[in-house]
Amino acid sequence: MPHPSENLFYYRPDLSLHAERETITADLCVYGATAAGVIAAVQAAMLGWRVALLNPAERIGGMTSGGLSYTDIGNQTAIGGLAREFYQRVGQAYGVDVAWTFEPHIAERVLSQWLREVEIRPLHQQFLAAVEKDETRLVAVRMESGTVVRARMFIDATYEGDLLAAAGVSHCVGREGNALYGETLNGAQVQSTHQFDLPVDPYVVEGIATSGLLPGIEIEPPVIGARDHRIQAYCFRMCMTDDPAIRLPFPQPRNYDRRWYVLLERYLQAGWREVFGKFDLLRVATKSDTNNHGAVSTDFIGQNFAWPAGSYQTREQIFQAHVAYQQGYHWFLTHDAAVPREIREAYARWGLCRDEFTTTGGWSPQLYVREARRMVSEYIMTEHECRSARTAPDSVGLAAYAMDSHNCRRFVQDGRVLNEGDVQMPGFPPYSISYRSIVPRASECTNLLVPVCMAASHIAYGSIRMEPVFMVLGQSAAIAAHQALTAGQPVQDLPYADLQNALRAAGQILTANERAAFEKGARHESKAGVVAVPAEKNRQFS
Repeated sequence: MPHPSENLFYYRPDLSLHAERETITADLCVYGATAAGVIAAVQAAMLGWRVALLNPAERIGGMTSGGLSYTDIGNQTAIGGLAREFYQRVGQAYGVDVAWTFEPHIAERVLSQWLREVEIRPLHQQFLAAVEKDETRLVAVRMESGTVVRARMFIDATYEGDLLAAAGVSHCVGREGNALYGETLNGAQVQSTHQFDLPVDPYVVEGIATSGLLPGIEIEPPVIGARDHRIQAYCFRMCMTDDPAIRLPFPQPRNYDRRWYVLLERYLQAGWREVFGKFDLLRVATKSDTNNHGAVSTDFIGQNFAWPAGSYQTREQIFQAHVAYQQGYHWFLTHDAAVPREIREAYARWGLCRDEFTTTGGWSPQLYVREARRMVSEYIMTEHECRSARTAPDSVGLAAYAMDSHNCRRFVQDGRVLNEGDVQMPGFPPYSISYRSIVPRASECTNLLVPVCMAASHIAYGSIRMEPVFMVLGQSAAIAAHQALTAGQPVQDLPYADLQNALRAAGQILTANERAAFEKGARHESKAGVVAVPAEKNRQFS
């Protein structure tokens, strides 16, 4: 097996510039083969349109096939249409009605087969170079490879919002202040979740401020609720195994810098032991979707601020820094003598999966871009929609997850290090997402839909940004594109009643009342999709 770093990258100009080159005329161009992009392309093809699917990556599915296998749902009965069909198709691979947890290669296989069924061949390693616009209409996109797609309608399904930005659509990056939309959980936040529960010294030499700060720590304290440029941390969602037959040992990173793990060393010395807190088991119970947990974990806090608007070269540098950090994290826990022996030995029983991400040695090639650009349009989804204090009247799908932001930075307070930015606020029912939040202002672009980097405040996006919701919005965007293409209208001018009827006919769930009715018929399916965690695994993680 190769070292994971050999074929692990976000952007390589030698591949991008020499990727498959075509000149394509289509009805709809989808940029980004995330799960939302694949669903949008499938839906449009099912409606009879010629679809071009351009993928900056080498693998389709984004996070859905990239390691996020323990699906963040919120409420299963809020998911309808092709999104639910995806989880049903995954379930068929395991002999159940529906599966919400799955192996990454199964998700990739299901999405690839779906594209083959509708005769869509995605073009990979296609990075956007320029757009052609006629007043408020996108006319064509040109890739670095030289591929040109001319289309009547466009969908930006990337996690970064690169097409919407190139099209001149208003957007923002970072956290709004609470005052902008009258929210309470936006801006800088210092809360108790994923926080240092025990005091940890932030200085290179403990107790001596003049020795300088350990890497990744800021000196200035936050102003609670204030706006800034920061975004929630990224990481890789890891598909790991404790099965010796398929386990690959964690690789030693090529650029190992132990300084990044001194905080973890000190936290363990203080008595913290929740290293195994987010090993979520999959359908195959020897595999986990391992995610960030606790104050120091796989999130590379504060090291991604330049990603959203950065060049491809800048993003590649950030990508490789995340690879090095997270490989170093696993290496530290399995090899460093400062780690308590019982943790070190238990962690070493885990490793990468030989049968997942085989071209990159078991390591996912998809960085978890939890948040990047967010469109600014006529309707901004906010905390008020999440809490049902306000309801979008033009629903194109439901969101249901907690308002969820990972930490954004570390800072010093009273001689100890604290994390800032994490918010975990559950406890509200599914809520409607406005159609106007997935289309730009009419004055900016009239034939573009944005189901991923849609218009939402930072904290509302933290609830909406779940893969099933992106799939729901991808299908709704494709149906809206269908209606706009058929009528020859700007996407902003579609009669909502007609769109609503078409969405319902396609199985989308748009309101809480519809969800309640659907729930009665979905109970047996939901039970079939639940995976119980074996008791022996619970003991191992304690």
